[in-house]
Amino acid sequence: MSRIIAIANQKGGVGKTTTTISLGAALSELEKRVLLIDMDSQGTLSIALGINGMNGTMYDVLRDMDVMLEDVVLPTATNCYLAPSNIHLAGAEVELINEPGREFILKSKLAAVDSQYDYVLIDCPPSLGMLTLNSFTAAESILIPVQAHYLAFRGMQMLLTTIAKVKTRLNPELDIMGILPTFFDRRTKHSQEVMQQLKEYYGDKVIDIPIPSTIKFADTTTAGESILTYSSTSPAATAYRKLAREVMNGKKN
Repeated sequence: MSRIIAIANQKGGVGKTTTTISLGAALSELEKRVLLIDMDSQGTLSIALGINGMNGTMYDVLRDMDVMLEDVVLPTATNCYLAPSNIHLAGAEVELINEPGREFILKSKLAAVDSQYDYVLIDCPPSLGMLTLNSFTAAESILIPVQAHYLAFRGMQMLLTTIAKVKTRLNPELDIMGILPTFFDRRTKHSQEVMQQLKEYYGDKVIDIPIPSTIKFADTTTAGESILTYSSTSPAATAYRKLAREVMNGKKN
């Protein structure tokens, strides 16, 4: 059975897409078959992987009963597979409102490919709307990237409350895999203090593998690669490889 992980934070710019790509690539290096799902109507994950032309997207999967996930999945340069998205997905937020069982559509579509992948990583939009609810209902666990910045705490309680409600009402198996510090600069007092505060507030929910800040992440988007191939020996690549091993071992620290 696939392990389904939603990567989420309603605050943008915290490294959700970078984490989806990099963790997926690291798991692929460990010979795991990985599916990445772009659930953001901005299509950032698809763009970052160099996927432009699409015959089908997650919009079609969510809105058409006859379109299956395997109908839209494409291979990528990271050795992962991608279910892409574009701006049309924004319409699904409104269109799904009156759909019976609307929160379970993604879960239903994923059931058909459960035996084909070891891991499914869902890149969630920076909001707590219907697309995110679908992702949380389908997922086994949630990974929360949080920028190592004082504003990182903004909205965290709302996100954790939403996760608790989904667990109670829609997905009793849902768990928080952990809070992943990103854009971490160990040379600065600021990053060190924020890391300490995260641990004080959230305890063992914080994954003690801070992802270093590097300009190379921006360069990987232009190259259509992951940090693991673009800068294989960089501290950031090393951190994501370590995270992948911890995910496989079911550990957080």
